[in-house]
Amino acid sequence: MKSTKFATKAVHAGVEPDPTTGAIMTPIYQTSTFVQDGPGIHKGFEYSRAQNPTRFALEACLAALEDGTHAYTFGSGLAAIDALMKLLRPGDEVVCTNDLYGGSYRLFTRIYENFGFKFHFVDMTDANNIRPYLNERTKLVWIETPTNPLMRIVDIEAVCKIAKNYSSKLLVGVDNTFASPYLQQPLCLGADVVMHSITKYLGGHSDVIMGALMVKDSTLAEQLKFIQFACGAVPGPQDCFLVLRGVKTLHLRMDAHGRNASAMAQALDKHPKLSGLYYPGLSTHPSHEIAKKQMRNFGGMISLRLAQEGIEAAARFMRKLEVFAMAESLGGVESLCNHPASMTHASIPKPEREKIGITDSLIRLSVGIEDGEDLINDVLQALEAV
Repeated sequence: MKSTKFATKAVHAGVEPDPTTGAIMTPIYQTSTFVQDGPGIHKGFEYSRAQNPTRFALEACLAALEDGTHAYTFGSGLAAIDALMKLLRPGDEVVCTNDLYGGSYRLFTRIYENFGFKFHFVDMTDANNIRPYLNERTKLVWIETPTNPLMRIVDIEAVCKIAKNYSSKLLVGVDNTFASPYLQQPLCLGADVVMHSITKYLGGHSDVIMGALMVKDSTLAEQLKFIQFACGAVPGPQDCFLVLRGVKTLHLRMDAHGRNASAMAQALDKHPKLSGLYYPGLSTHPSHEIAKKQMRNFGGMISLRLAQEGIEAAARFMRKLEVFAMAESLGGVESLCNHPASMTHASIPKPEREKIGITDSLIRLSVGIEDGEDLINDVLQALEAV
């Protein structure tokens, strides 16, 4: 699209009125195959694993939102990361953010390490920390920012410069799930590929499981397109339709998430029943200035650490919540609370979890778009039970 404004892209990118009926919404092409006029003579569509008009519309939209040229969707965020990893070969090394989603850690350590890959988990809040781990076998630097669940911030541009100065062939990937393309665009900061768990903010309504990779480089795009086609972990057309609907309000939702989370963080700051509060919008956050530089607002995710240690106190707090629902995932319009140590990050061995700060007293909040005062009051009254 010619427009450079995000809101216009969110509503219109990738979407054209249906040429047959004029329908303004992209139809759900719920078909596995397409009739051909002759052997190999068709209208650009043969089989829905390879091509589907609904999926193509969504992918064009997602590429535009990340200011990329190509996007490829997959059956989940982990399937998207798995597709990216298939660009590498046994013996290759990956430098990763040390505080990252438990599913990513599980995929790396329990699947790909078995195939001869080596992973280095590094605190990237100082970009220079990656330098000792870069060598001729390093093929990918994997960034997550804000991190899950401790809301650490990585300076994407700084890491990309260090990686590219070491080797122009070194890929830099960013898990941009917590921020969404509305808040941060890693491709514009030097990254080669961006991953989203579309399940979260892009879908936004807790009704879809999907992932995506976005890129600018045409050679990388062709490689990922082949992997998507050959391995077949593609989403169905109805899910693609739901995400196309969801992204039309992404900018509105992300502003509401950020507004509510910022107010929540201010209300909880220095609360006597908390020993830690993790939100990059707080001026006391160690990477507040970096977040301010690379994000439009500070997002809807907050983590808090109860002053009282132990899972029992965390359970009492979470059960007392009335508006927040206790559940996996994040990024939907409704507010959710999560206990990382026993839920999203349970696959990380306890010593490794605790080394980076994921203890039993840590709770992650996905702040929704409900009334902000109601959400604050809900958390404050639940803290009284601790």
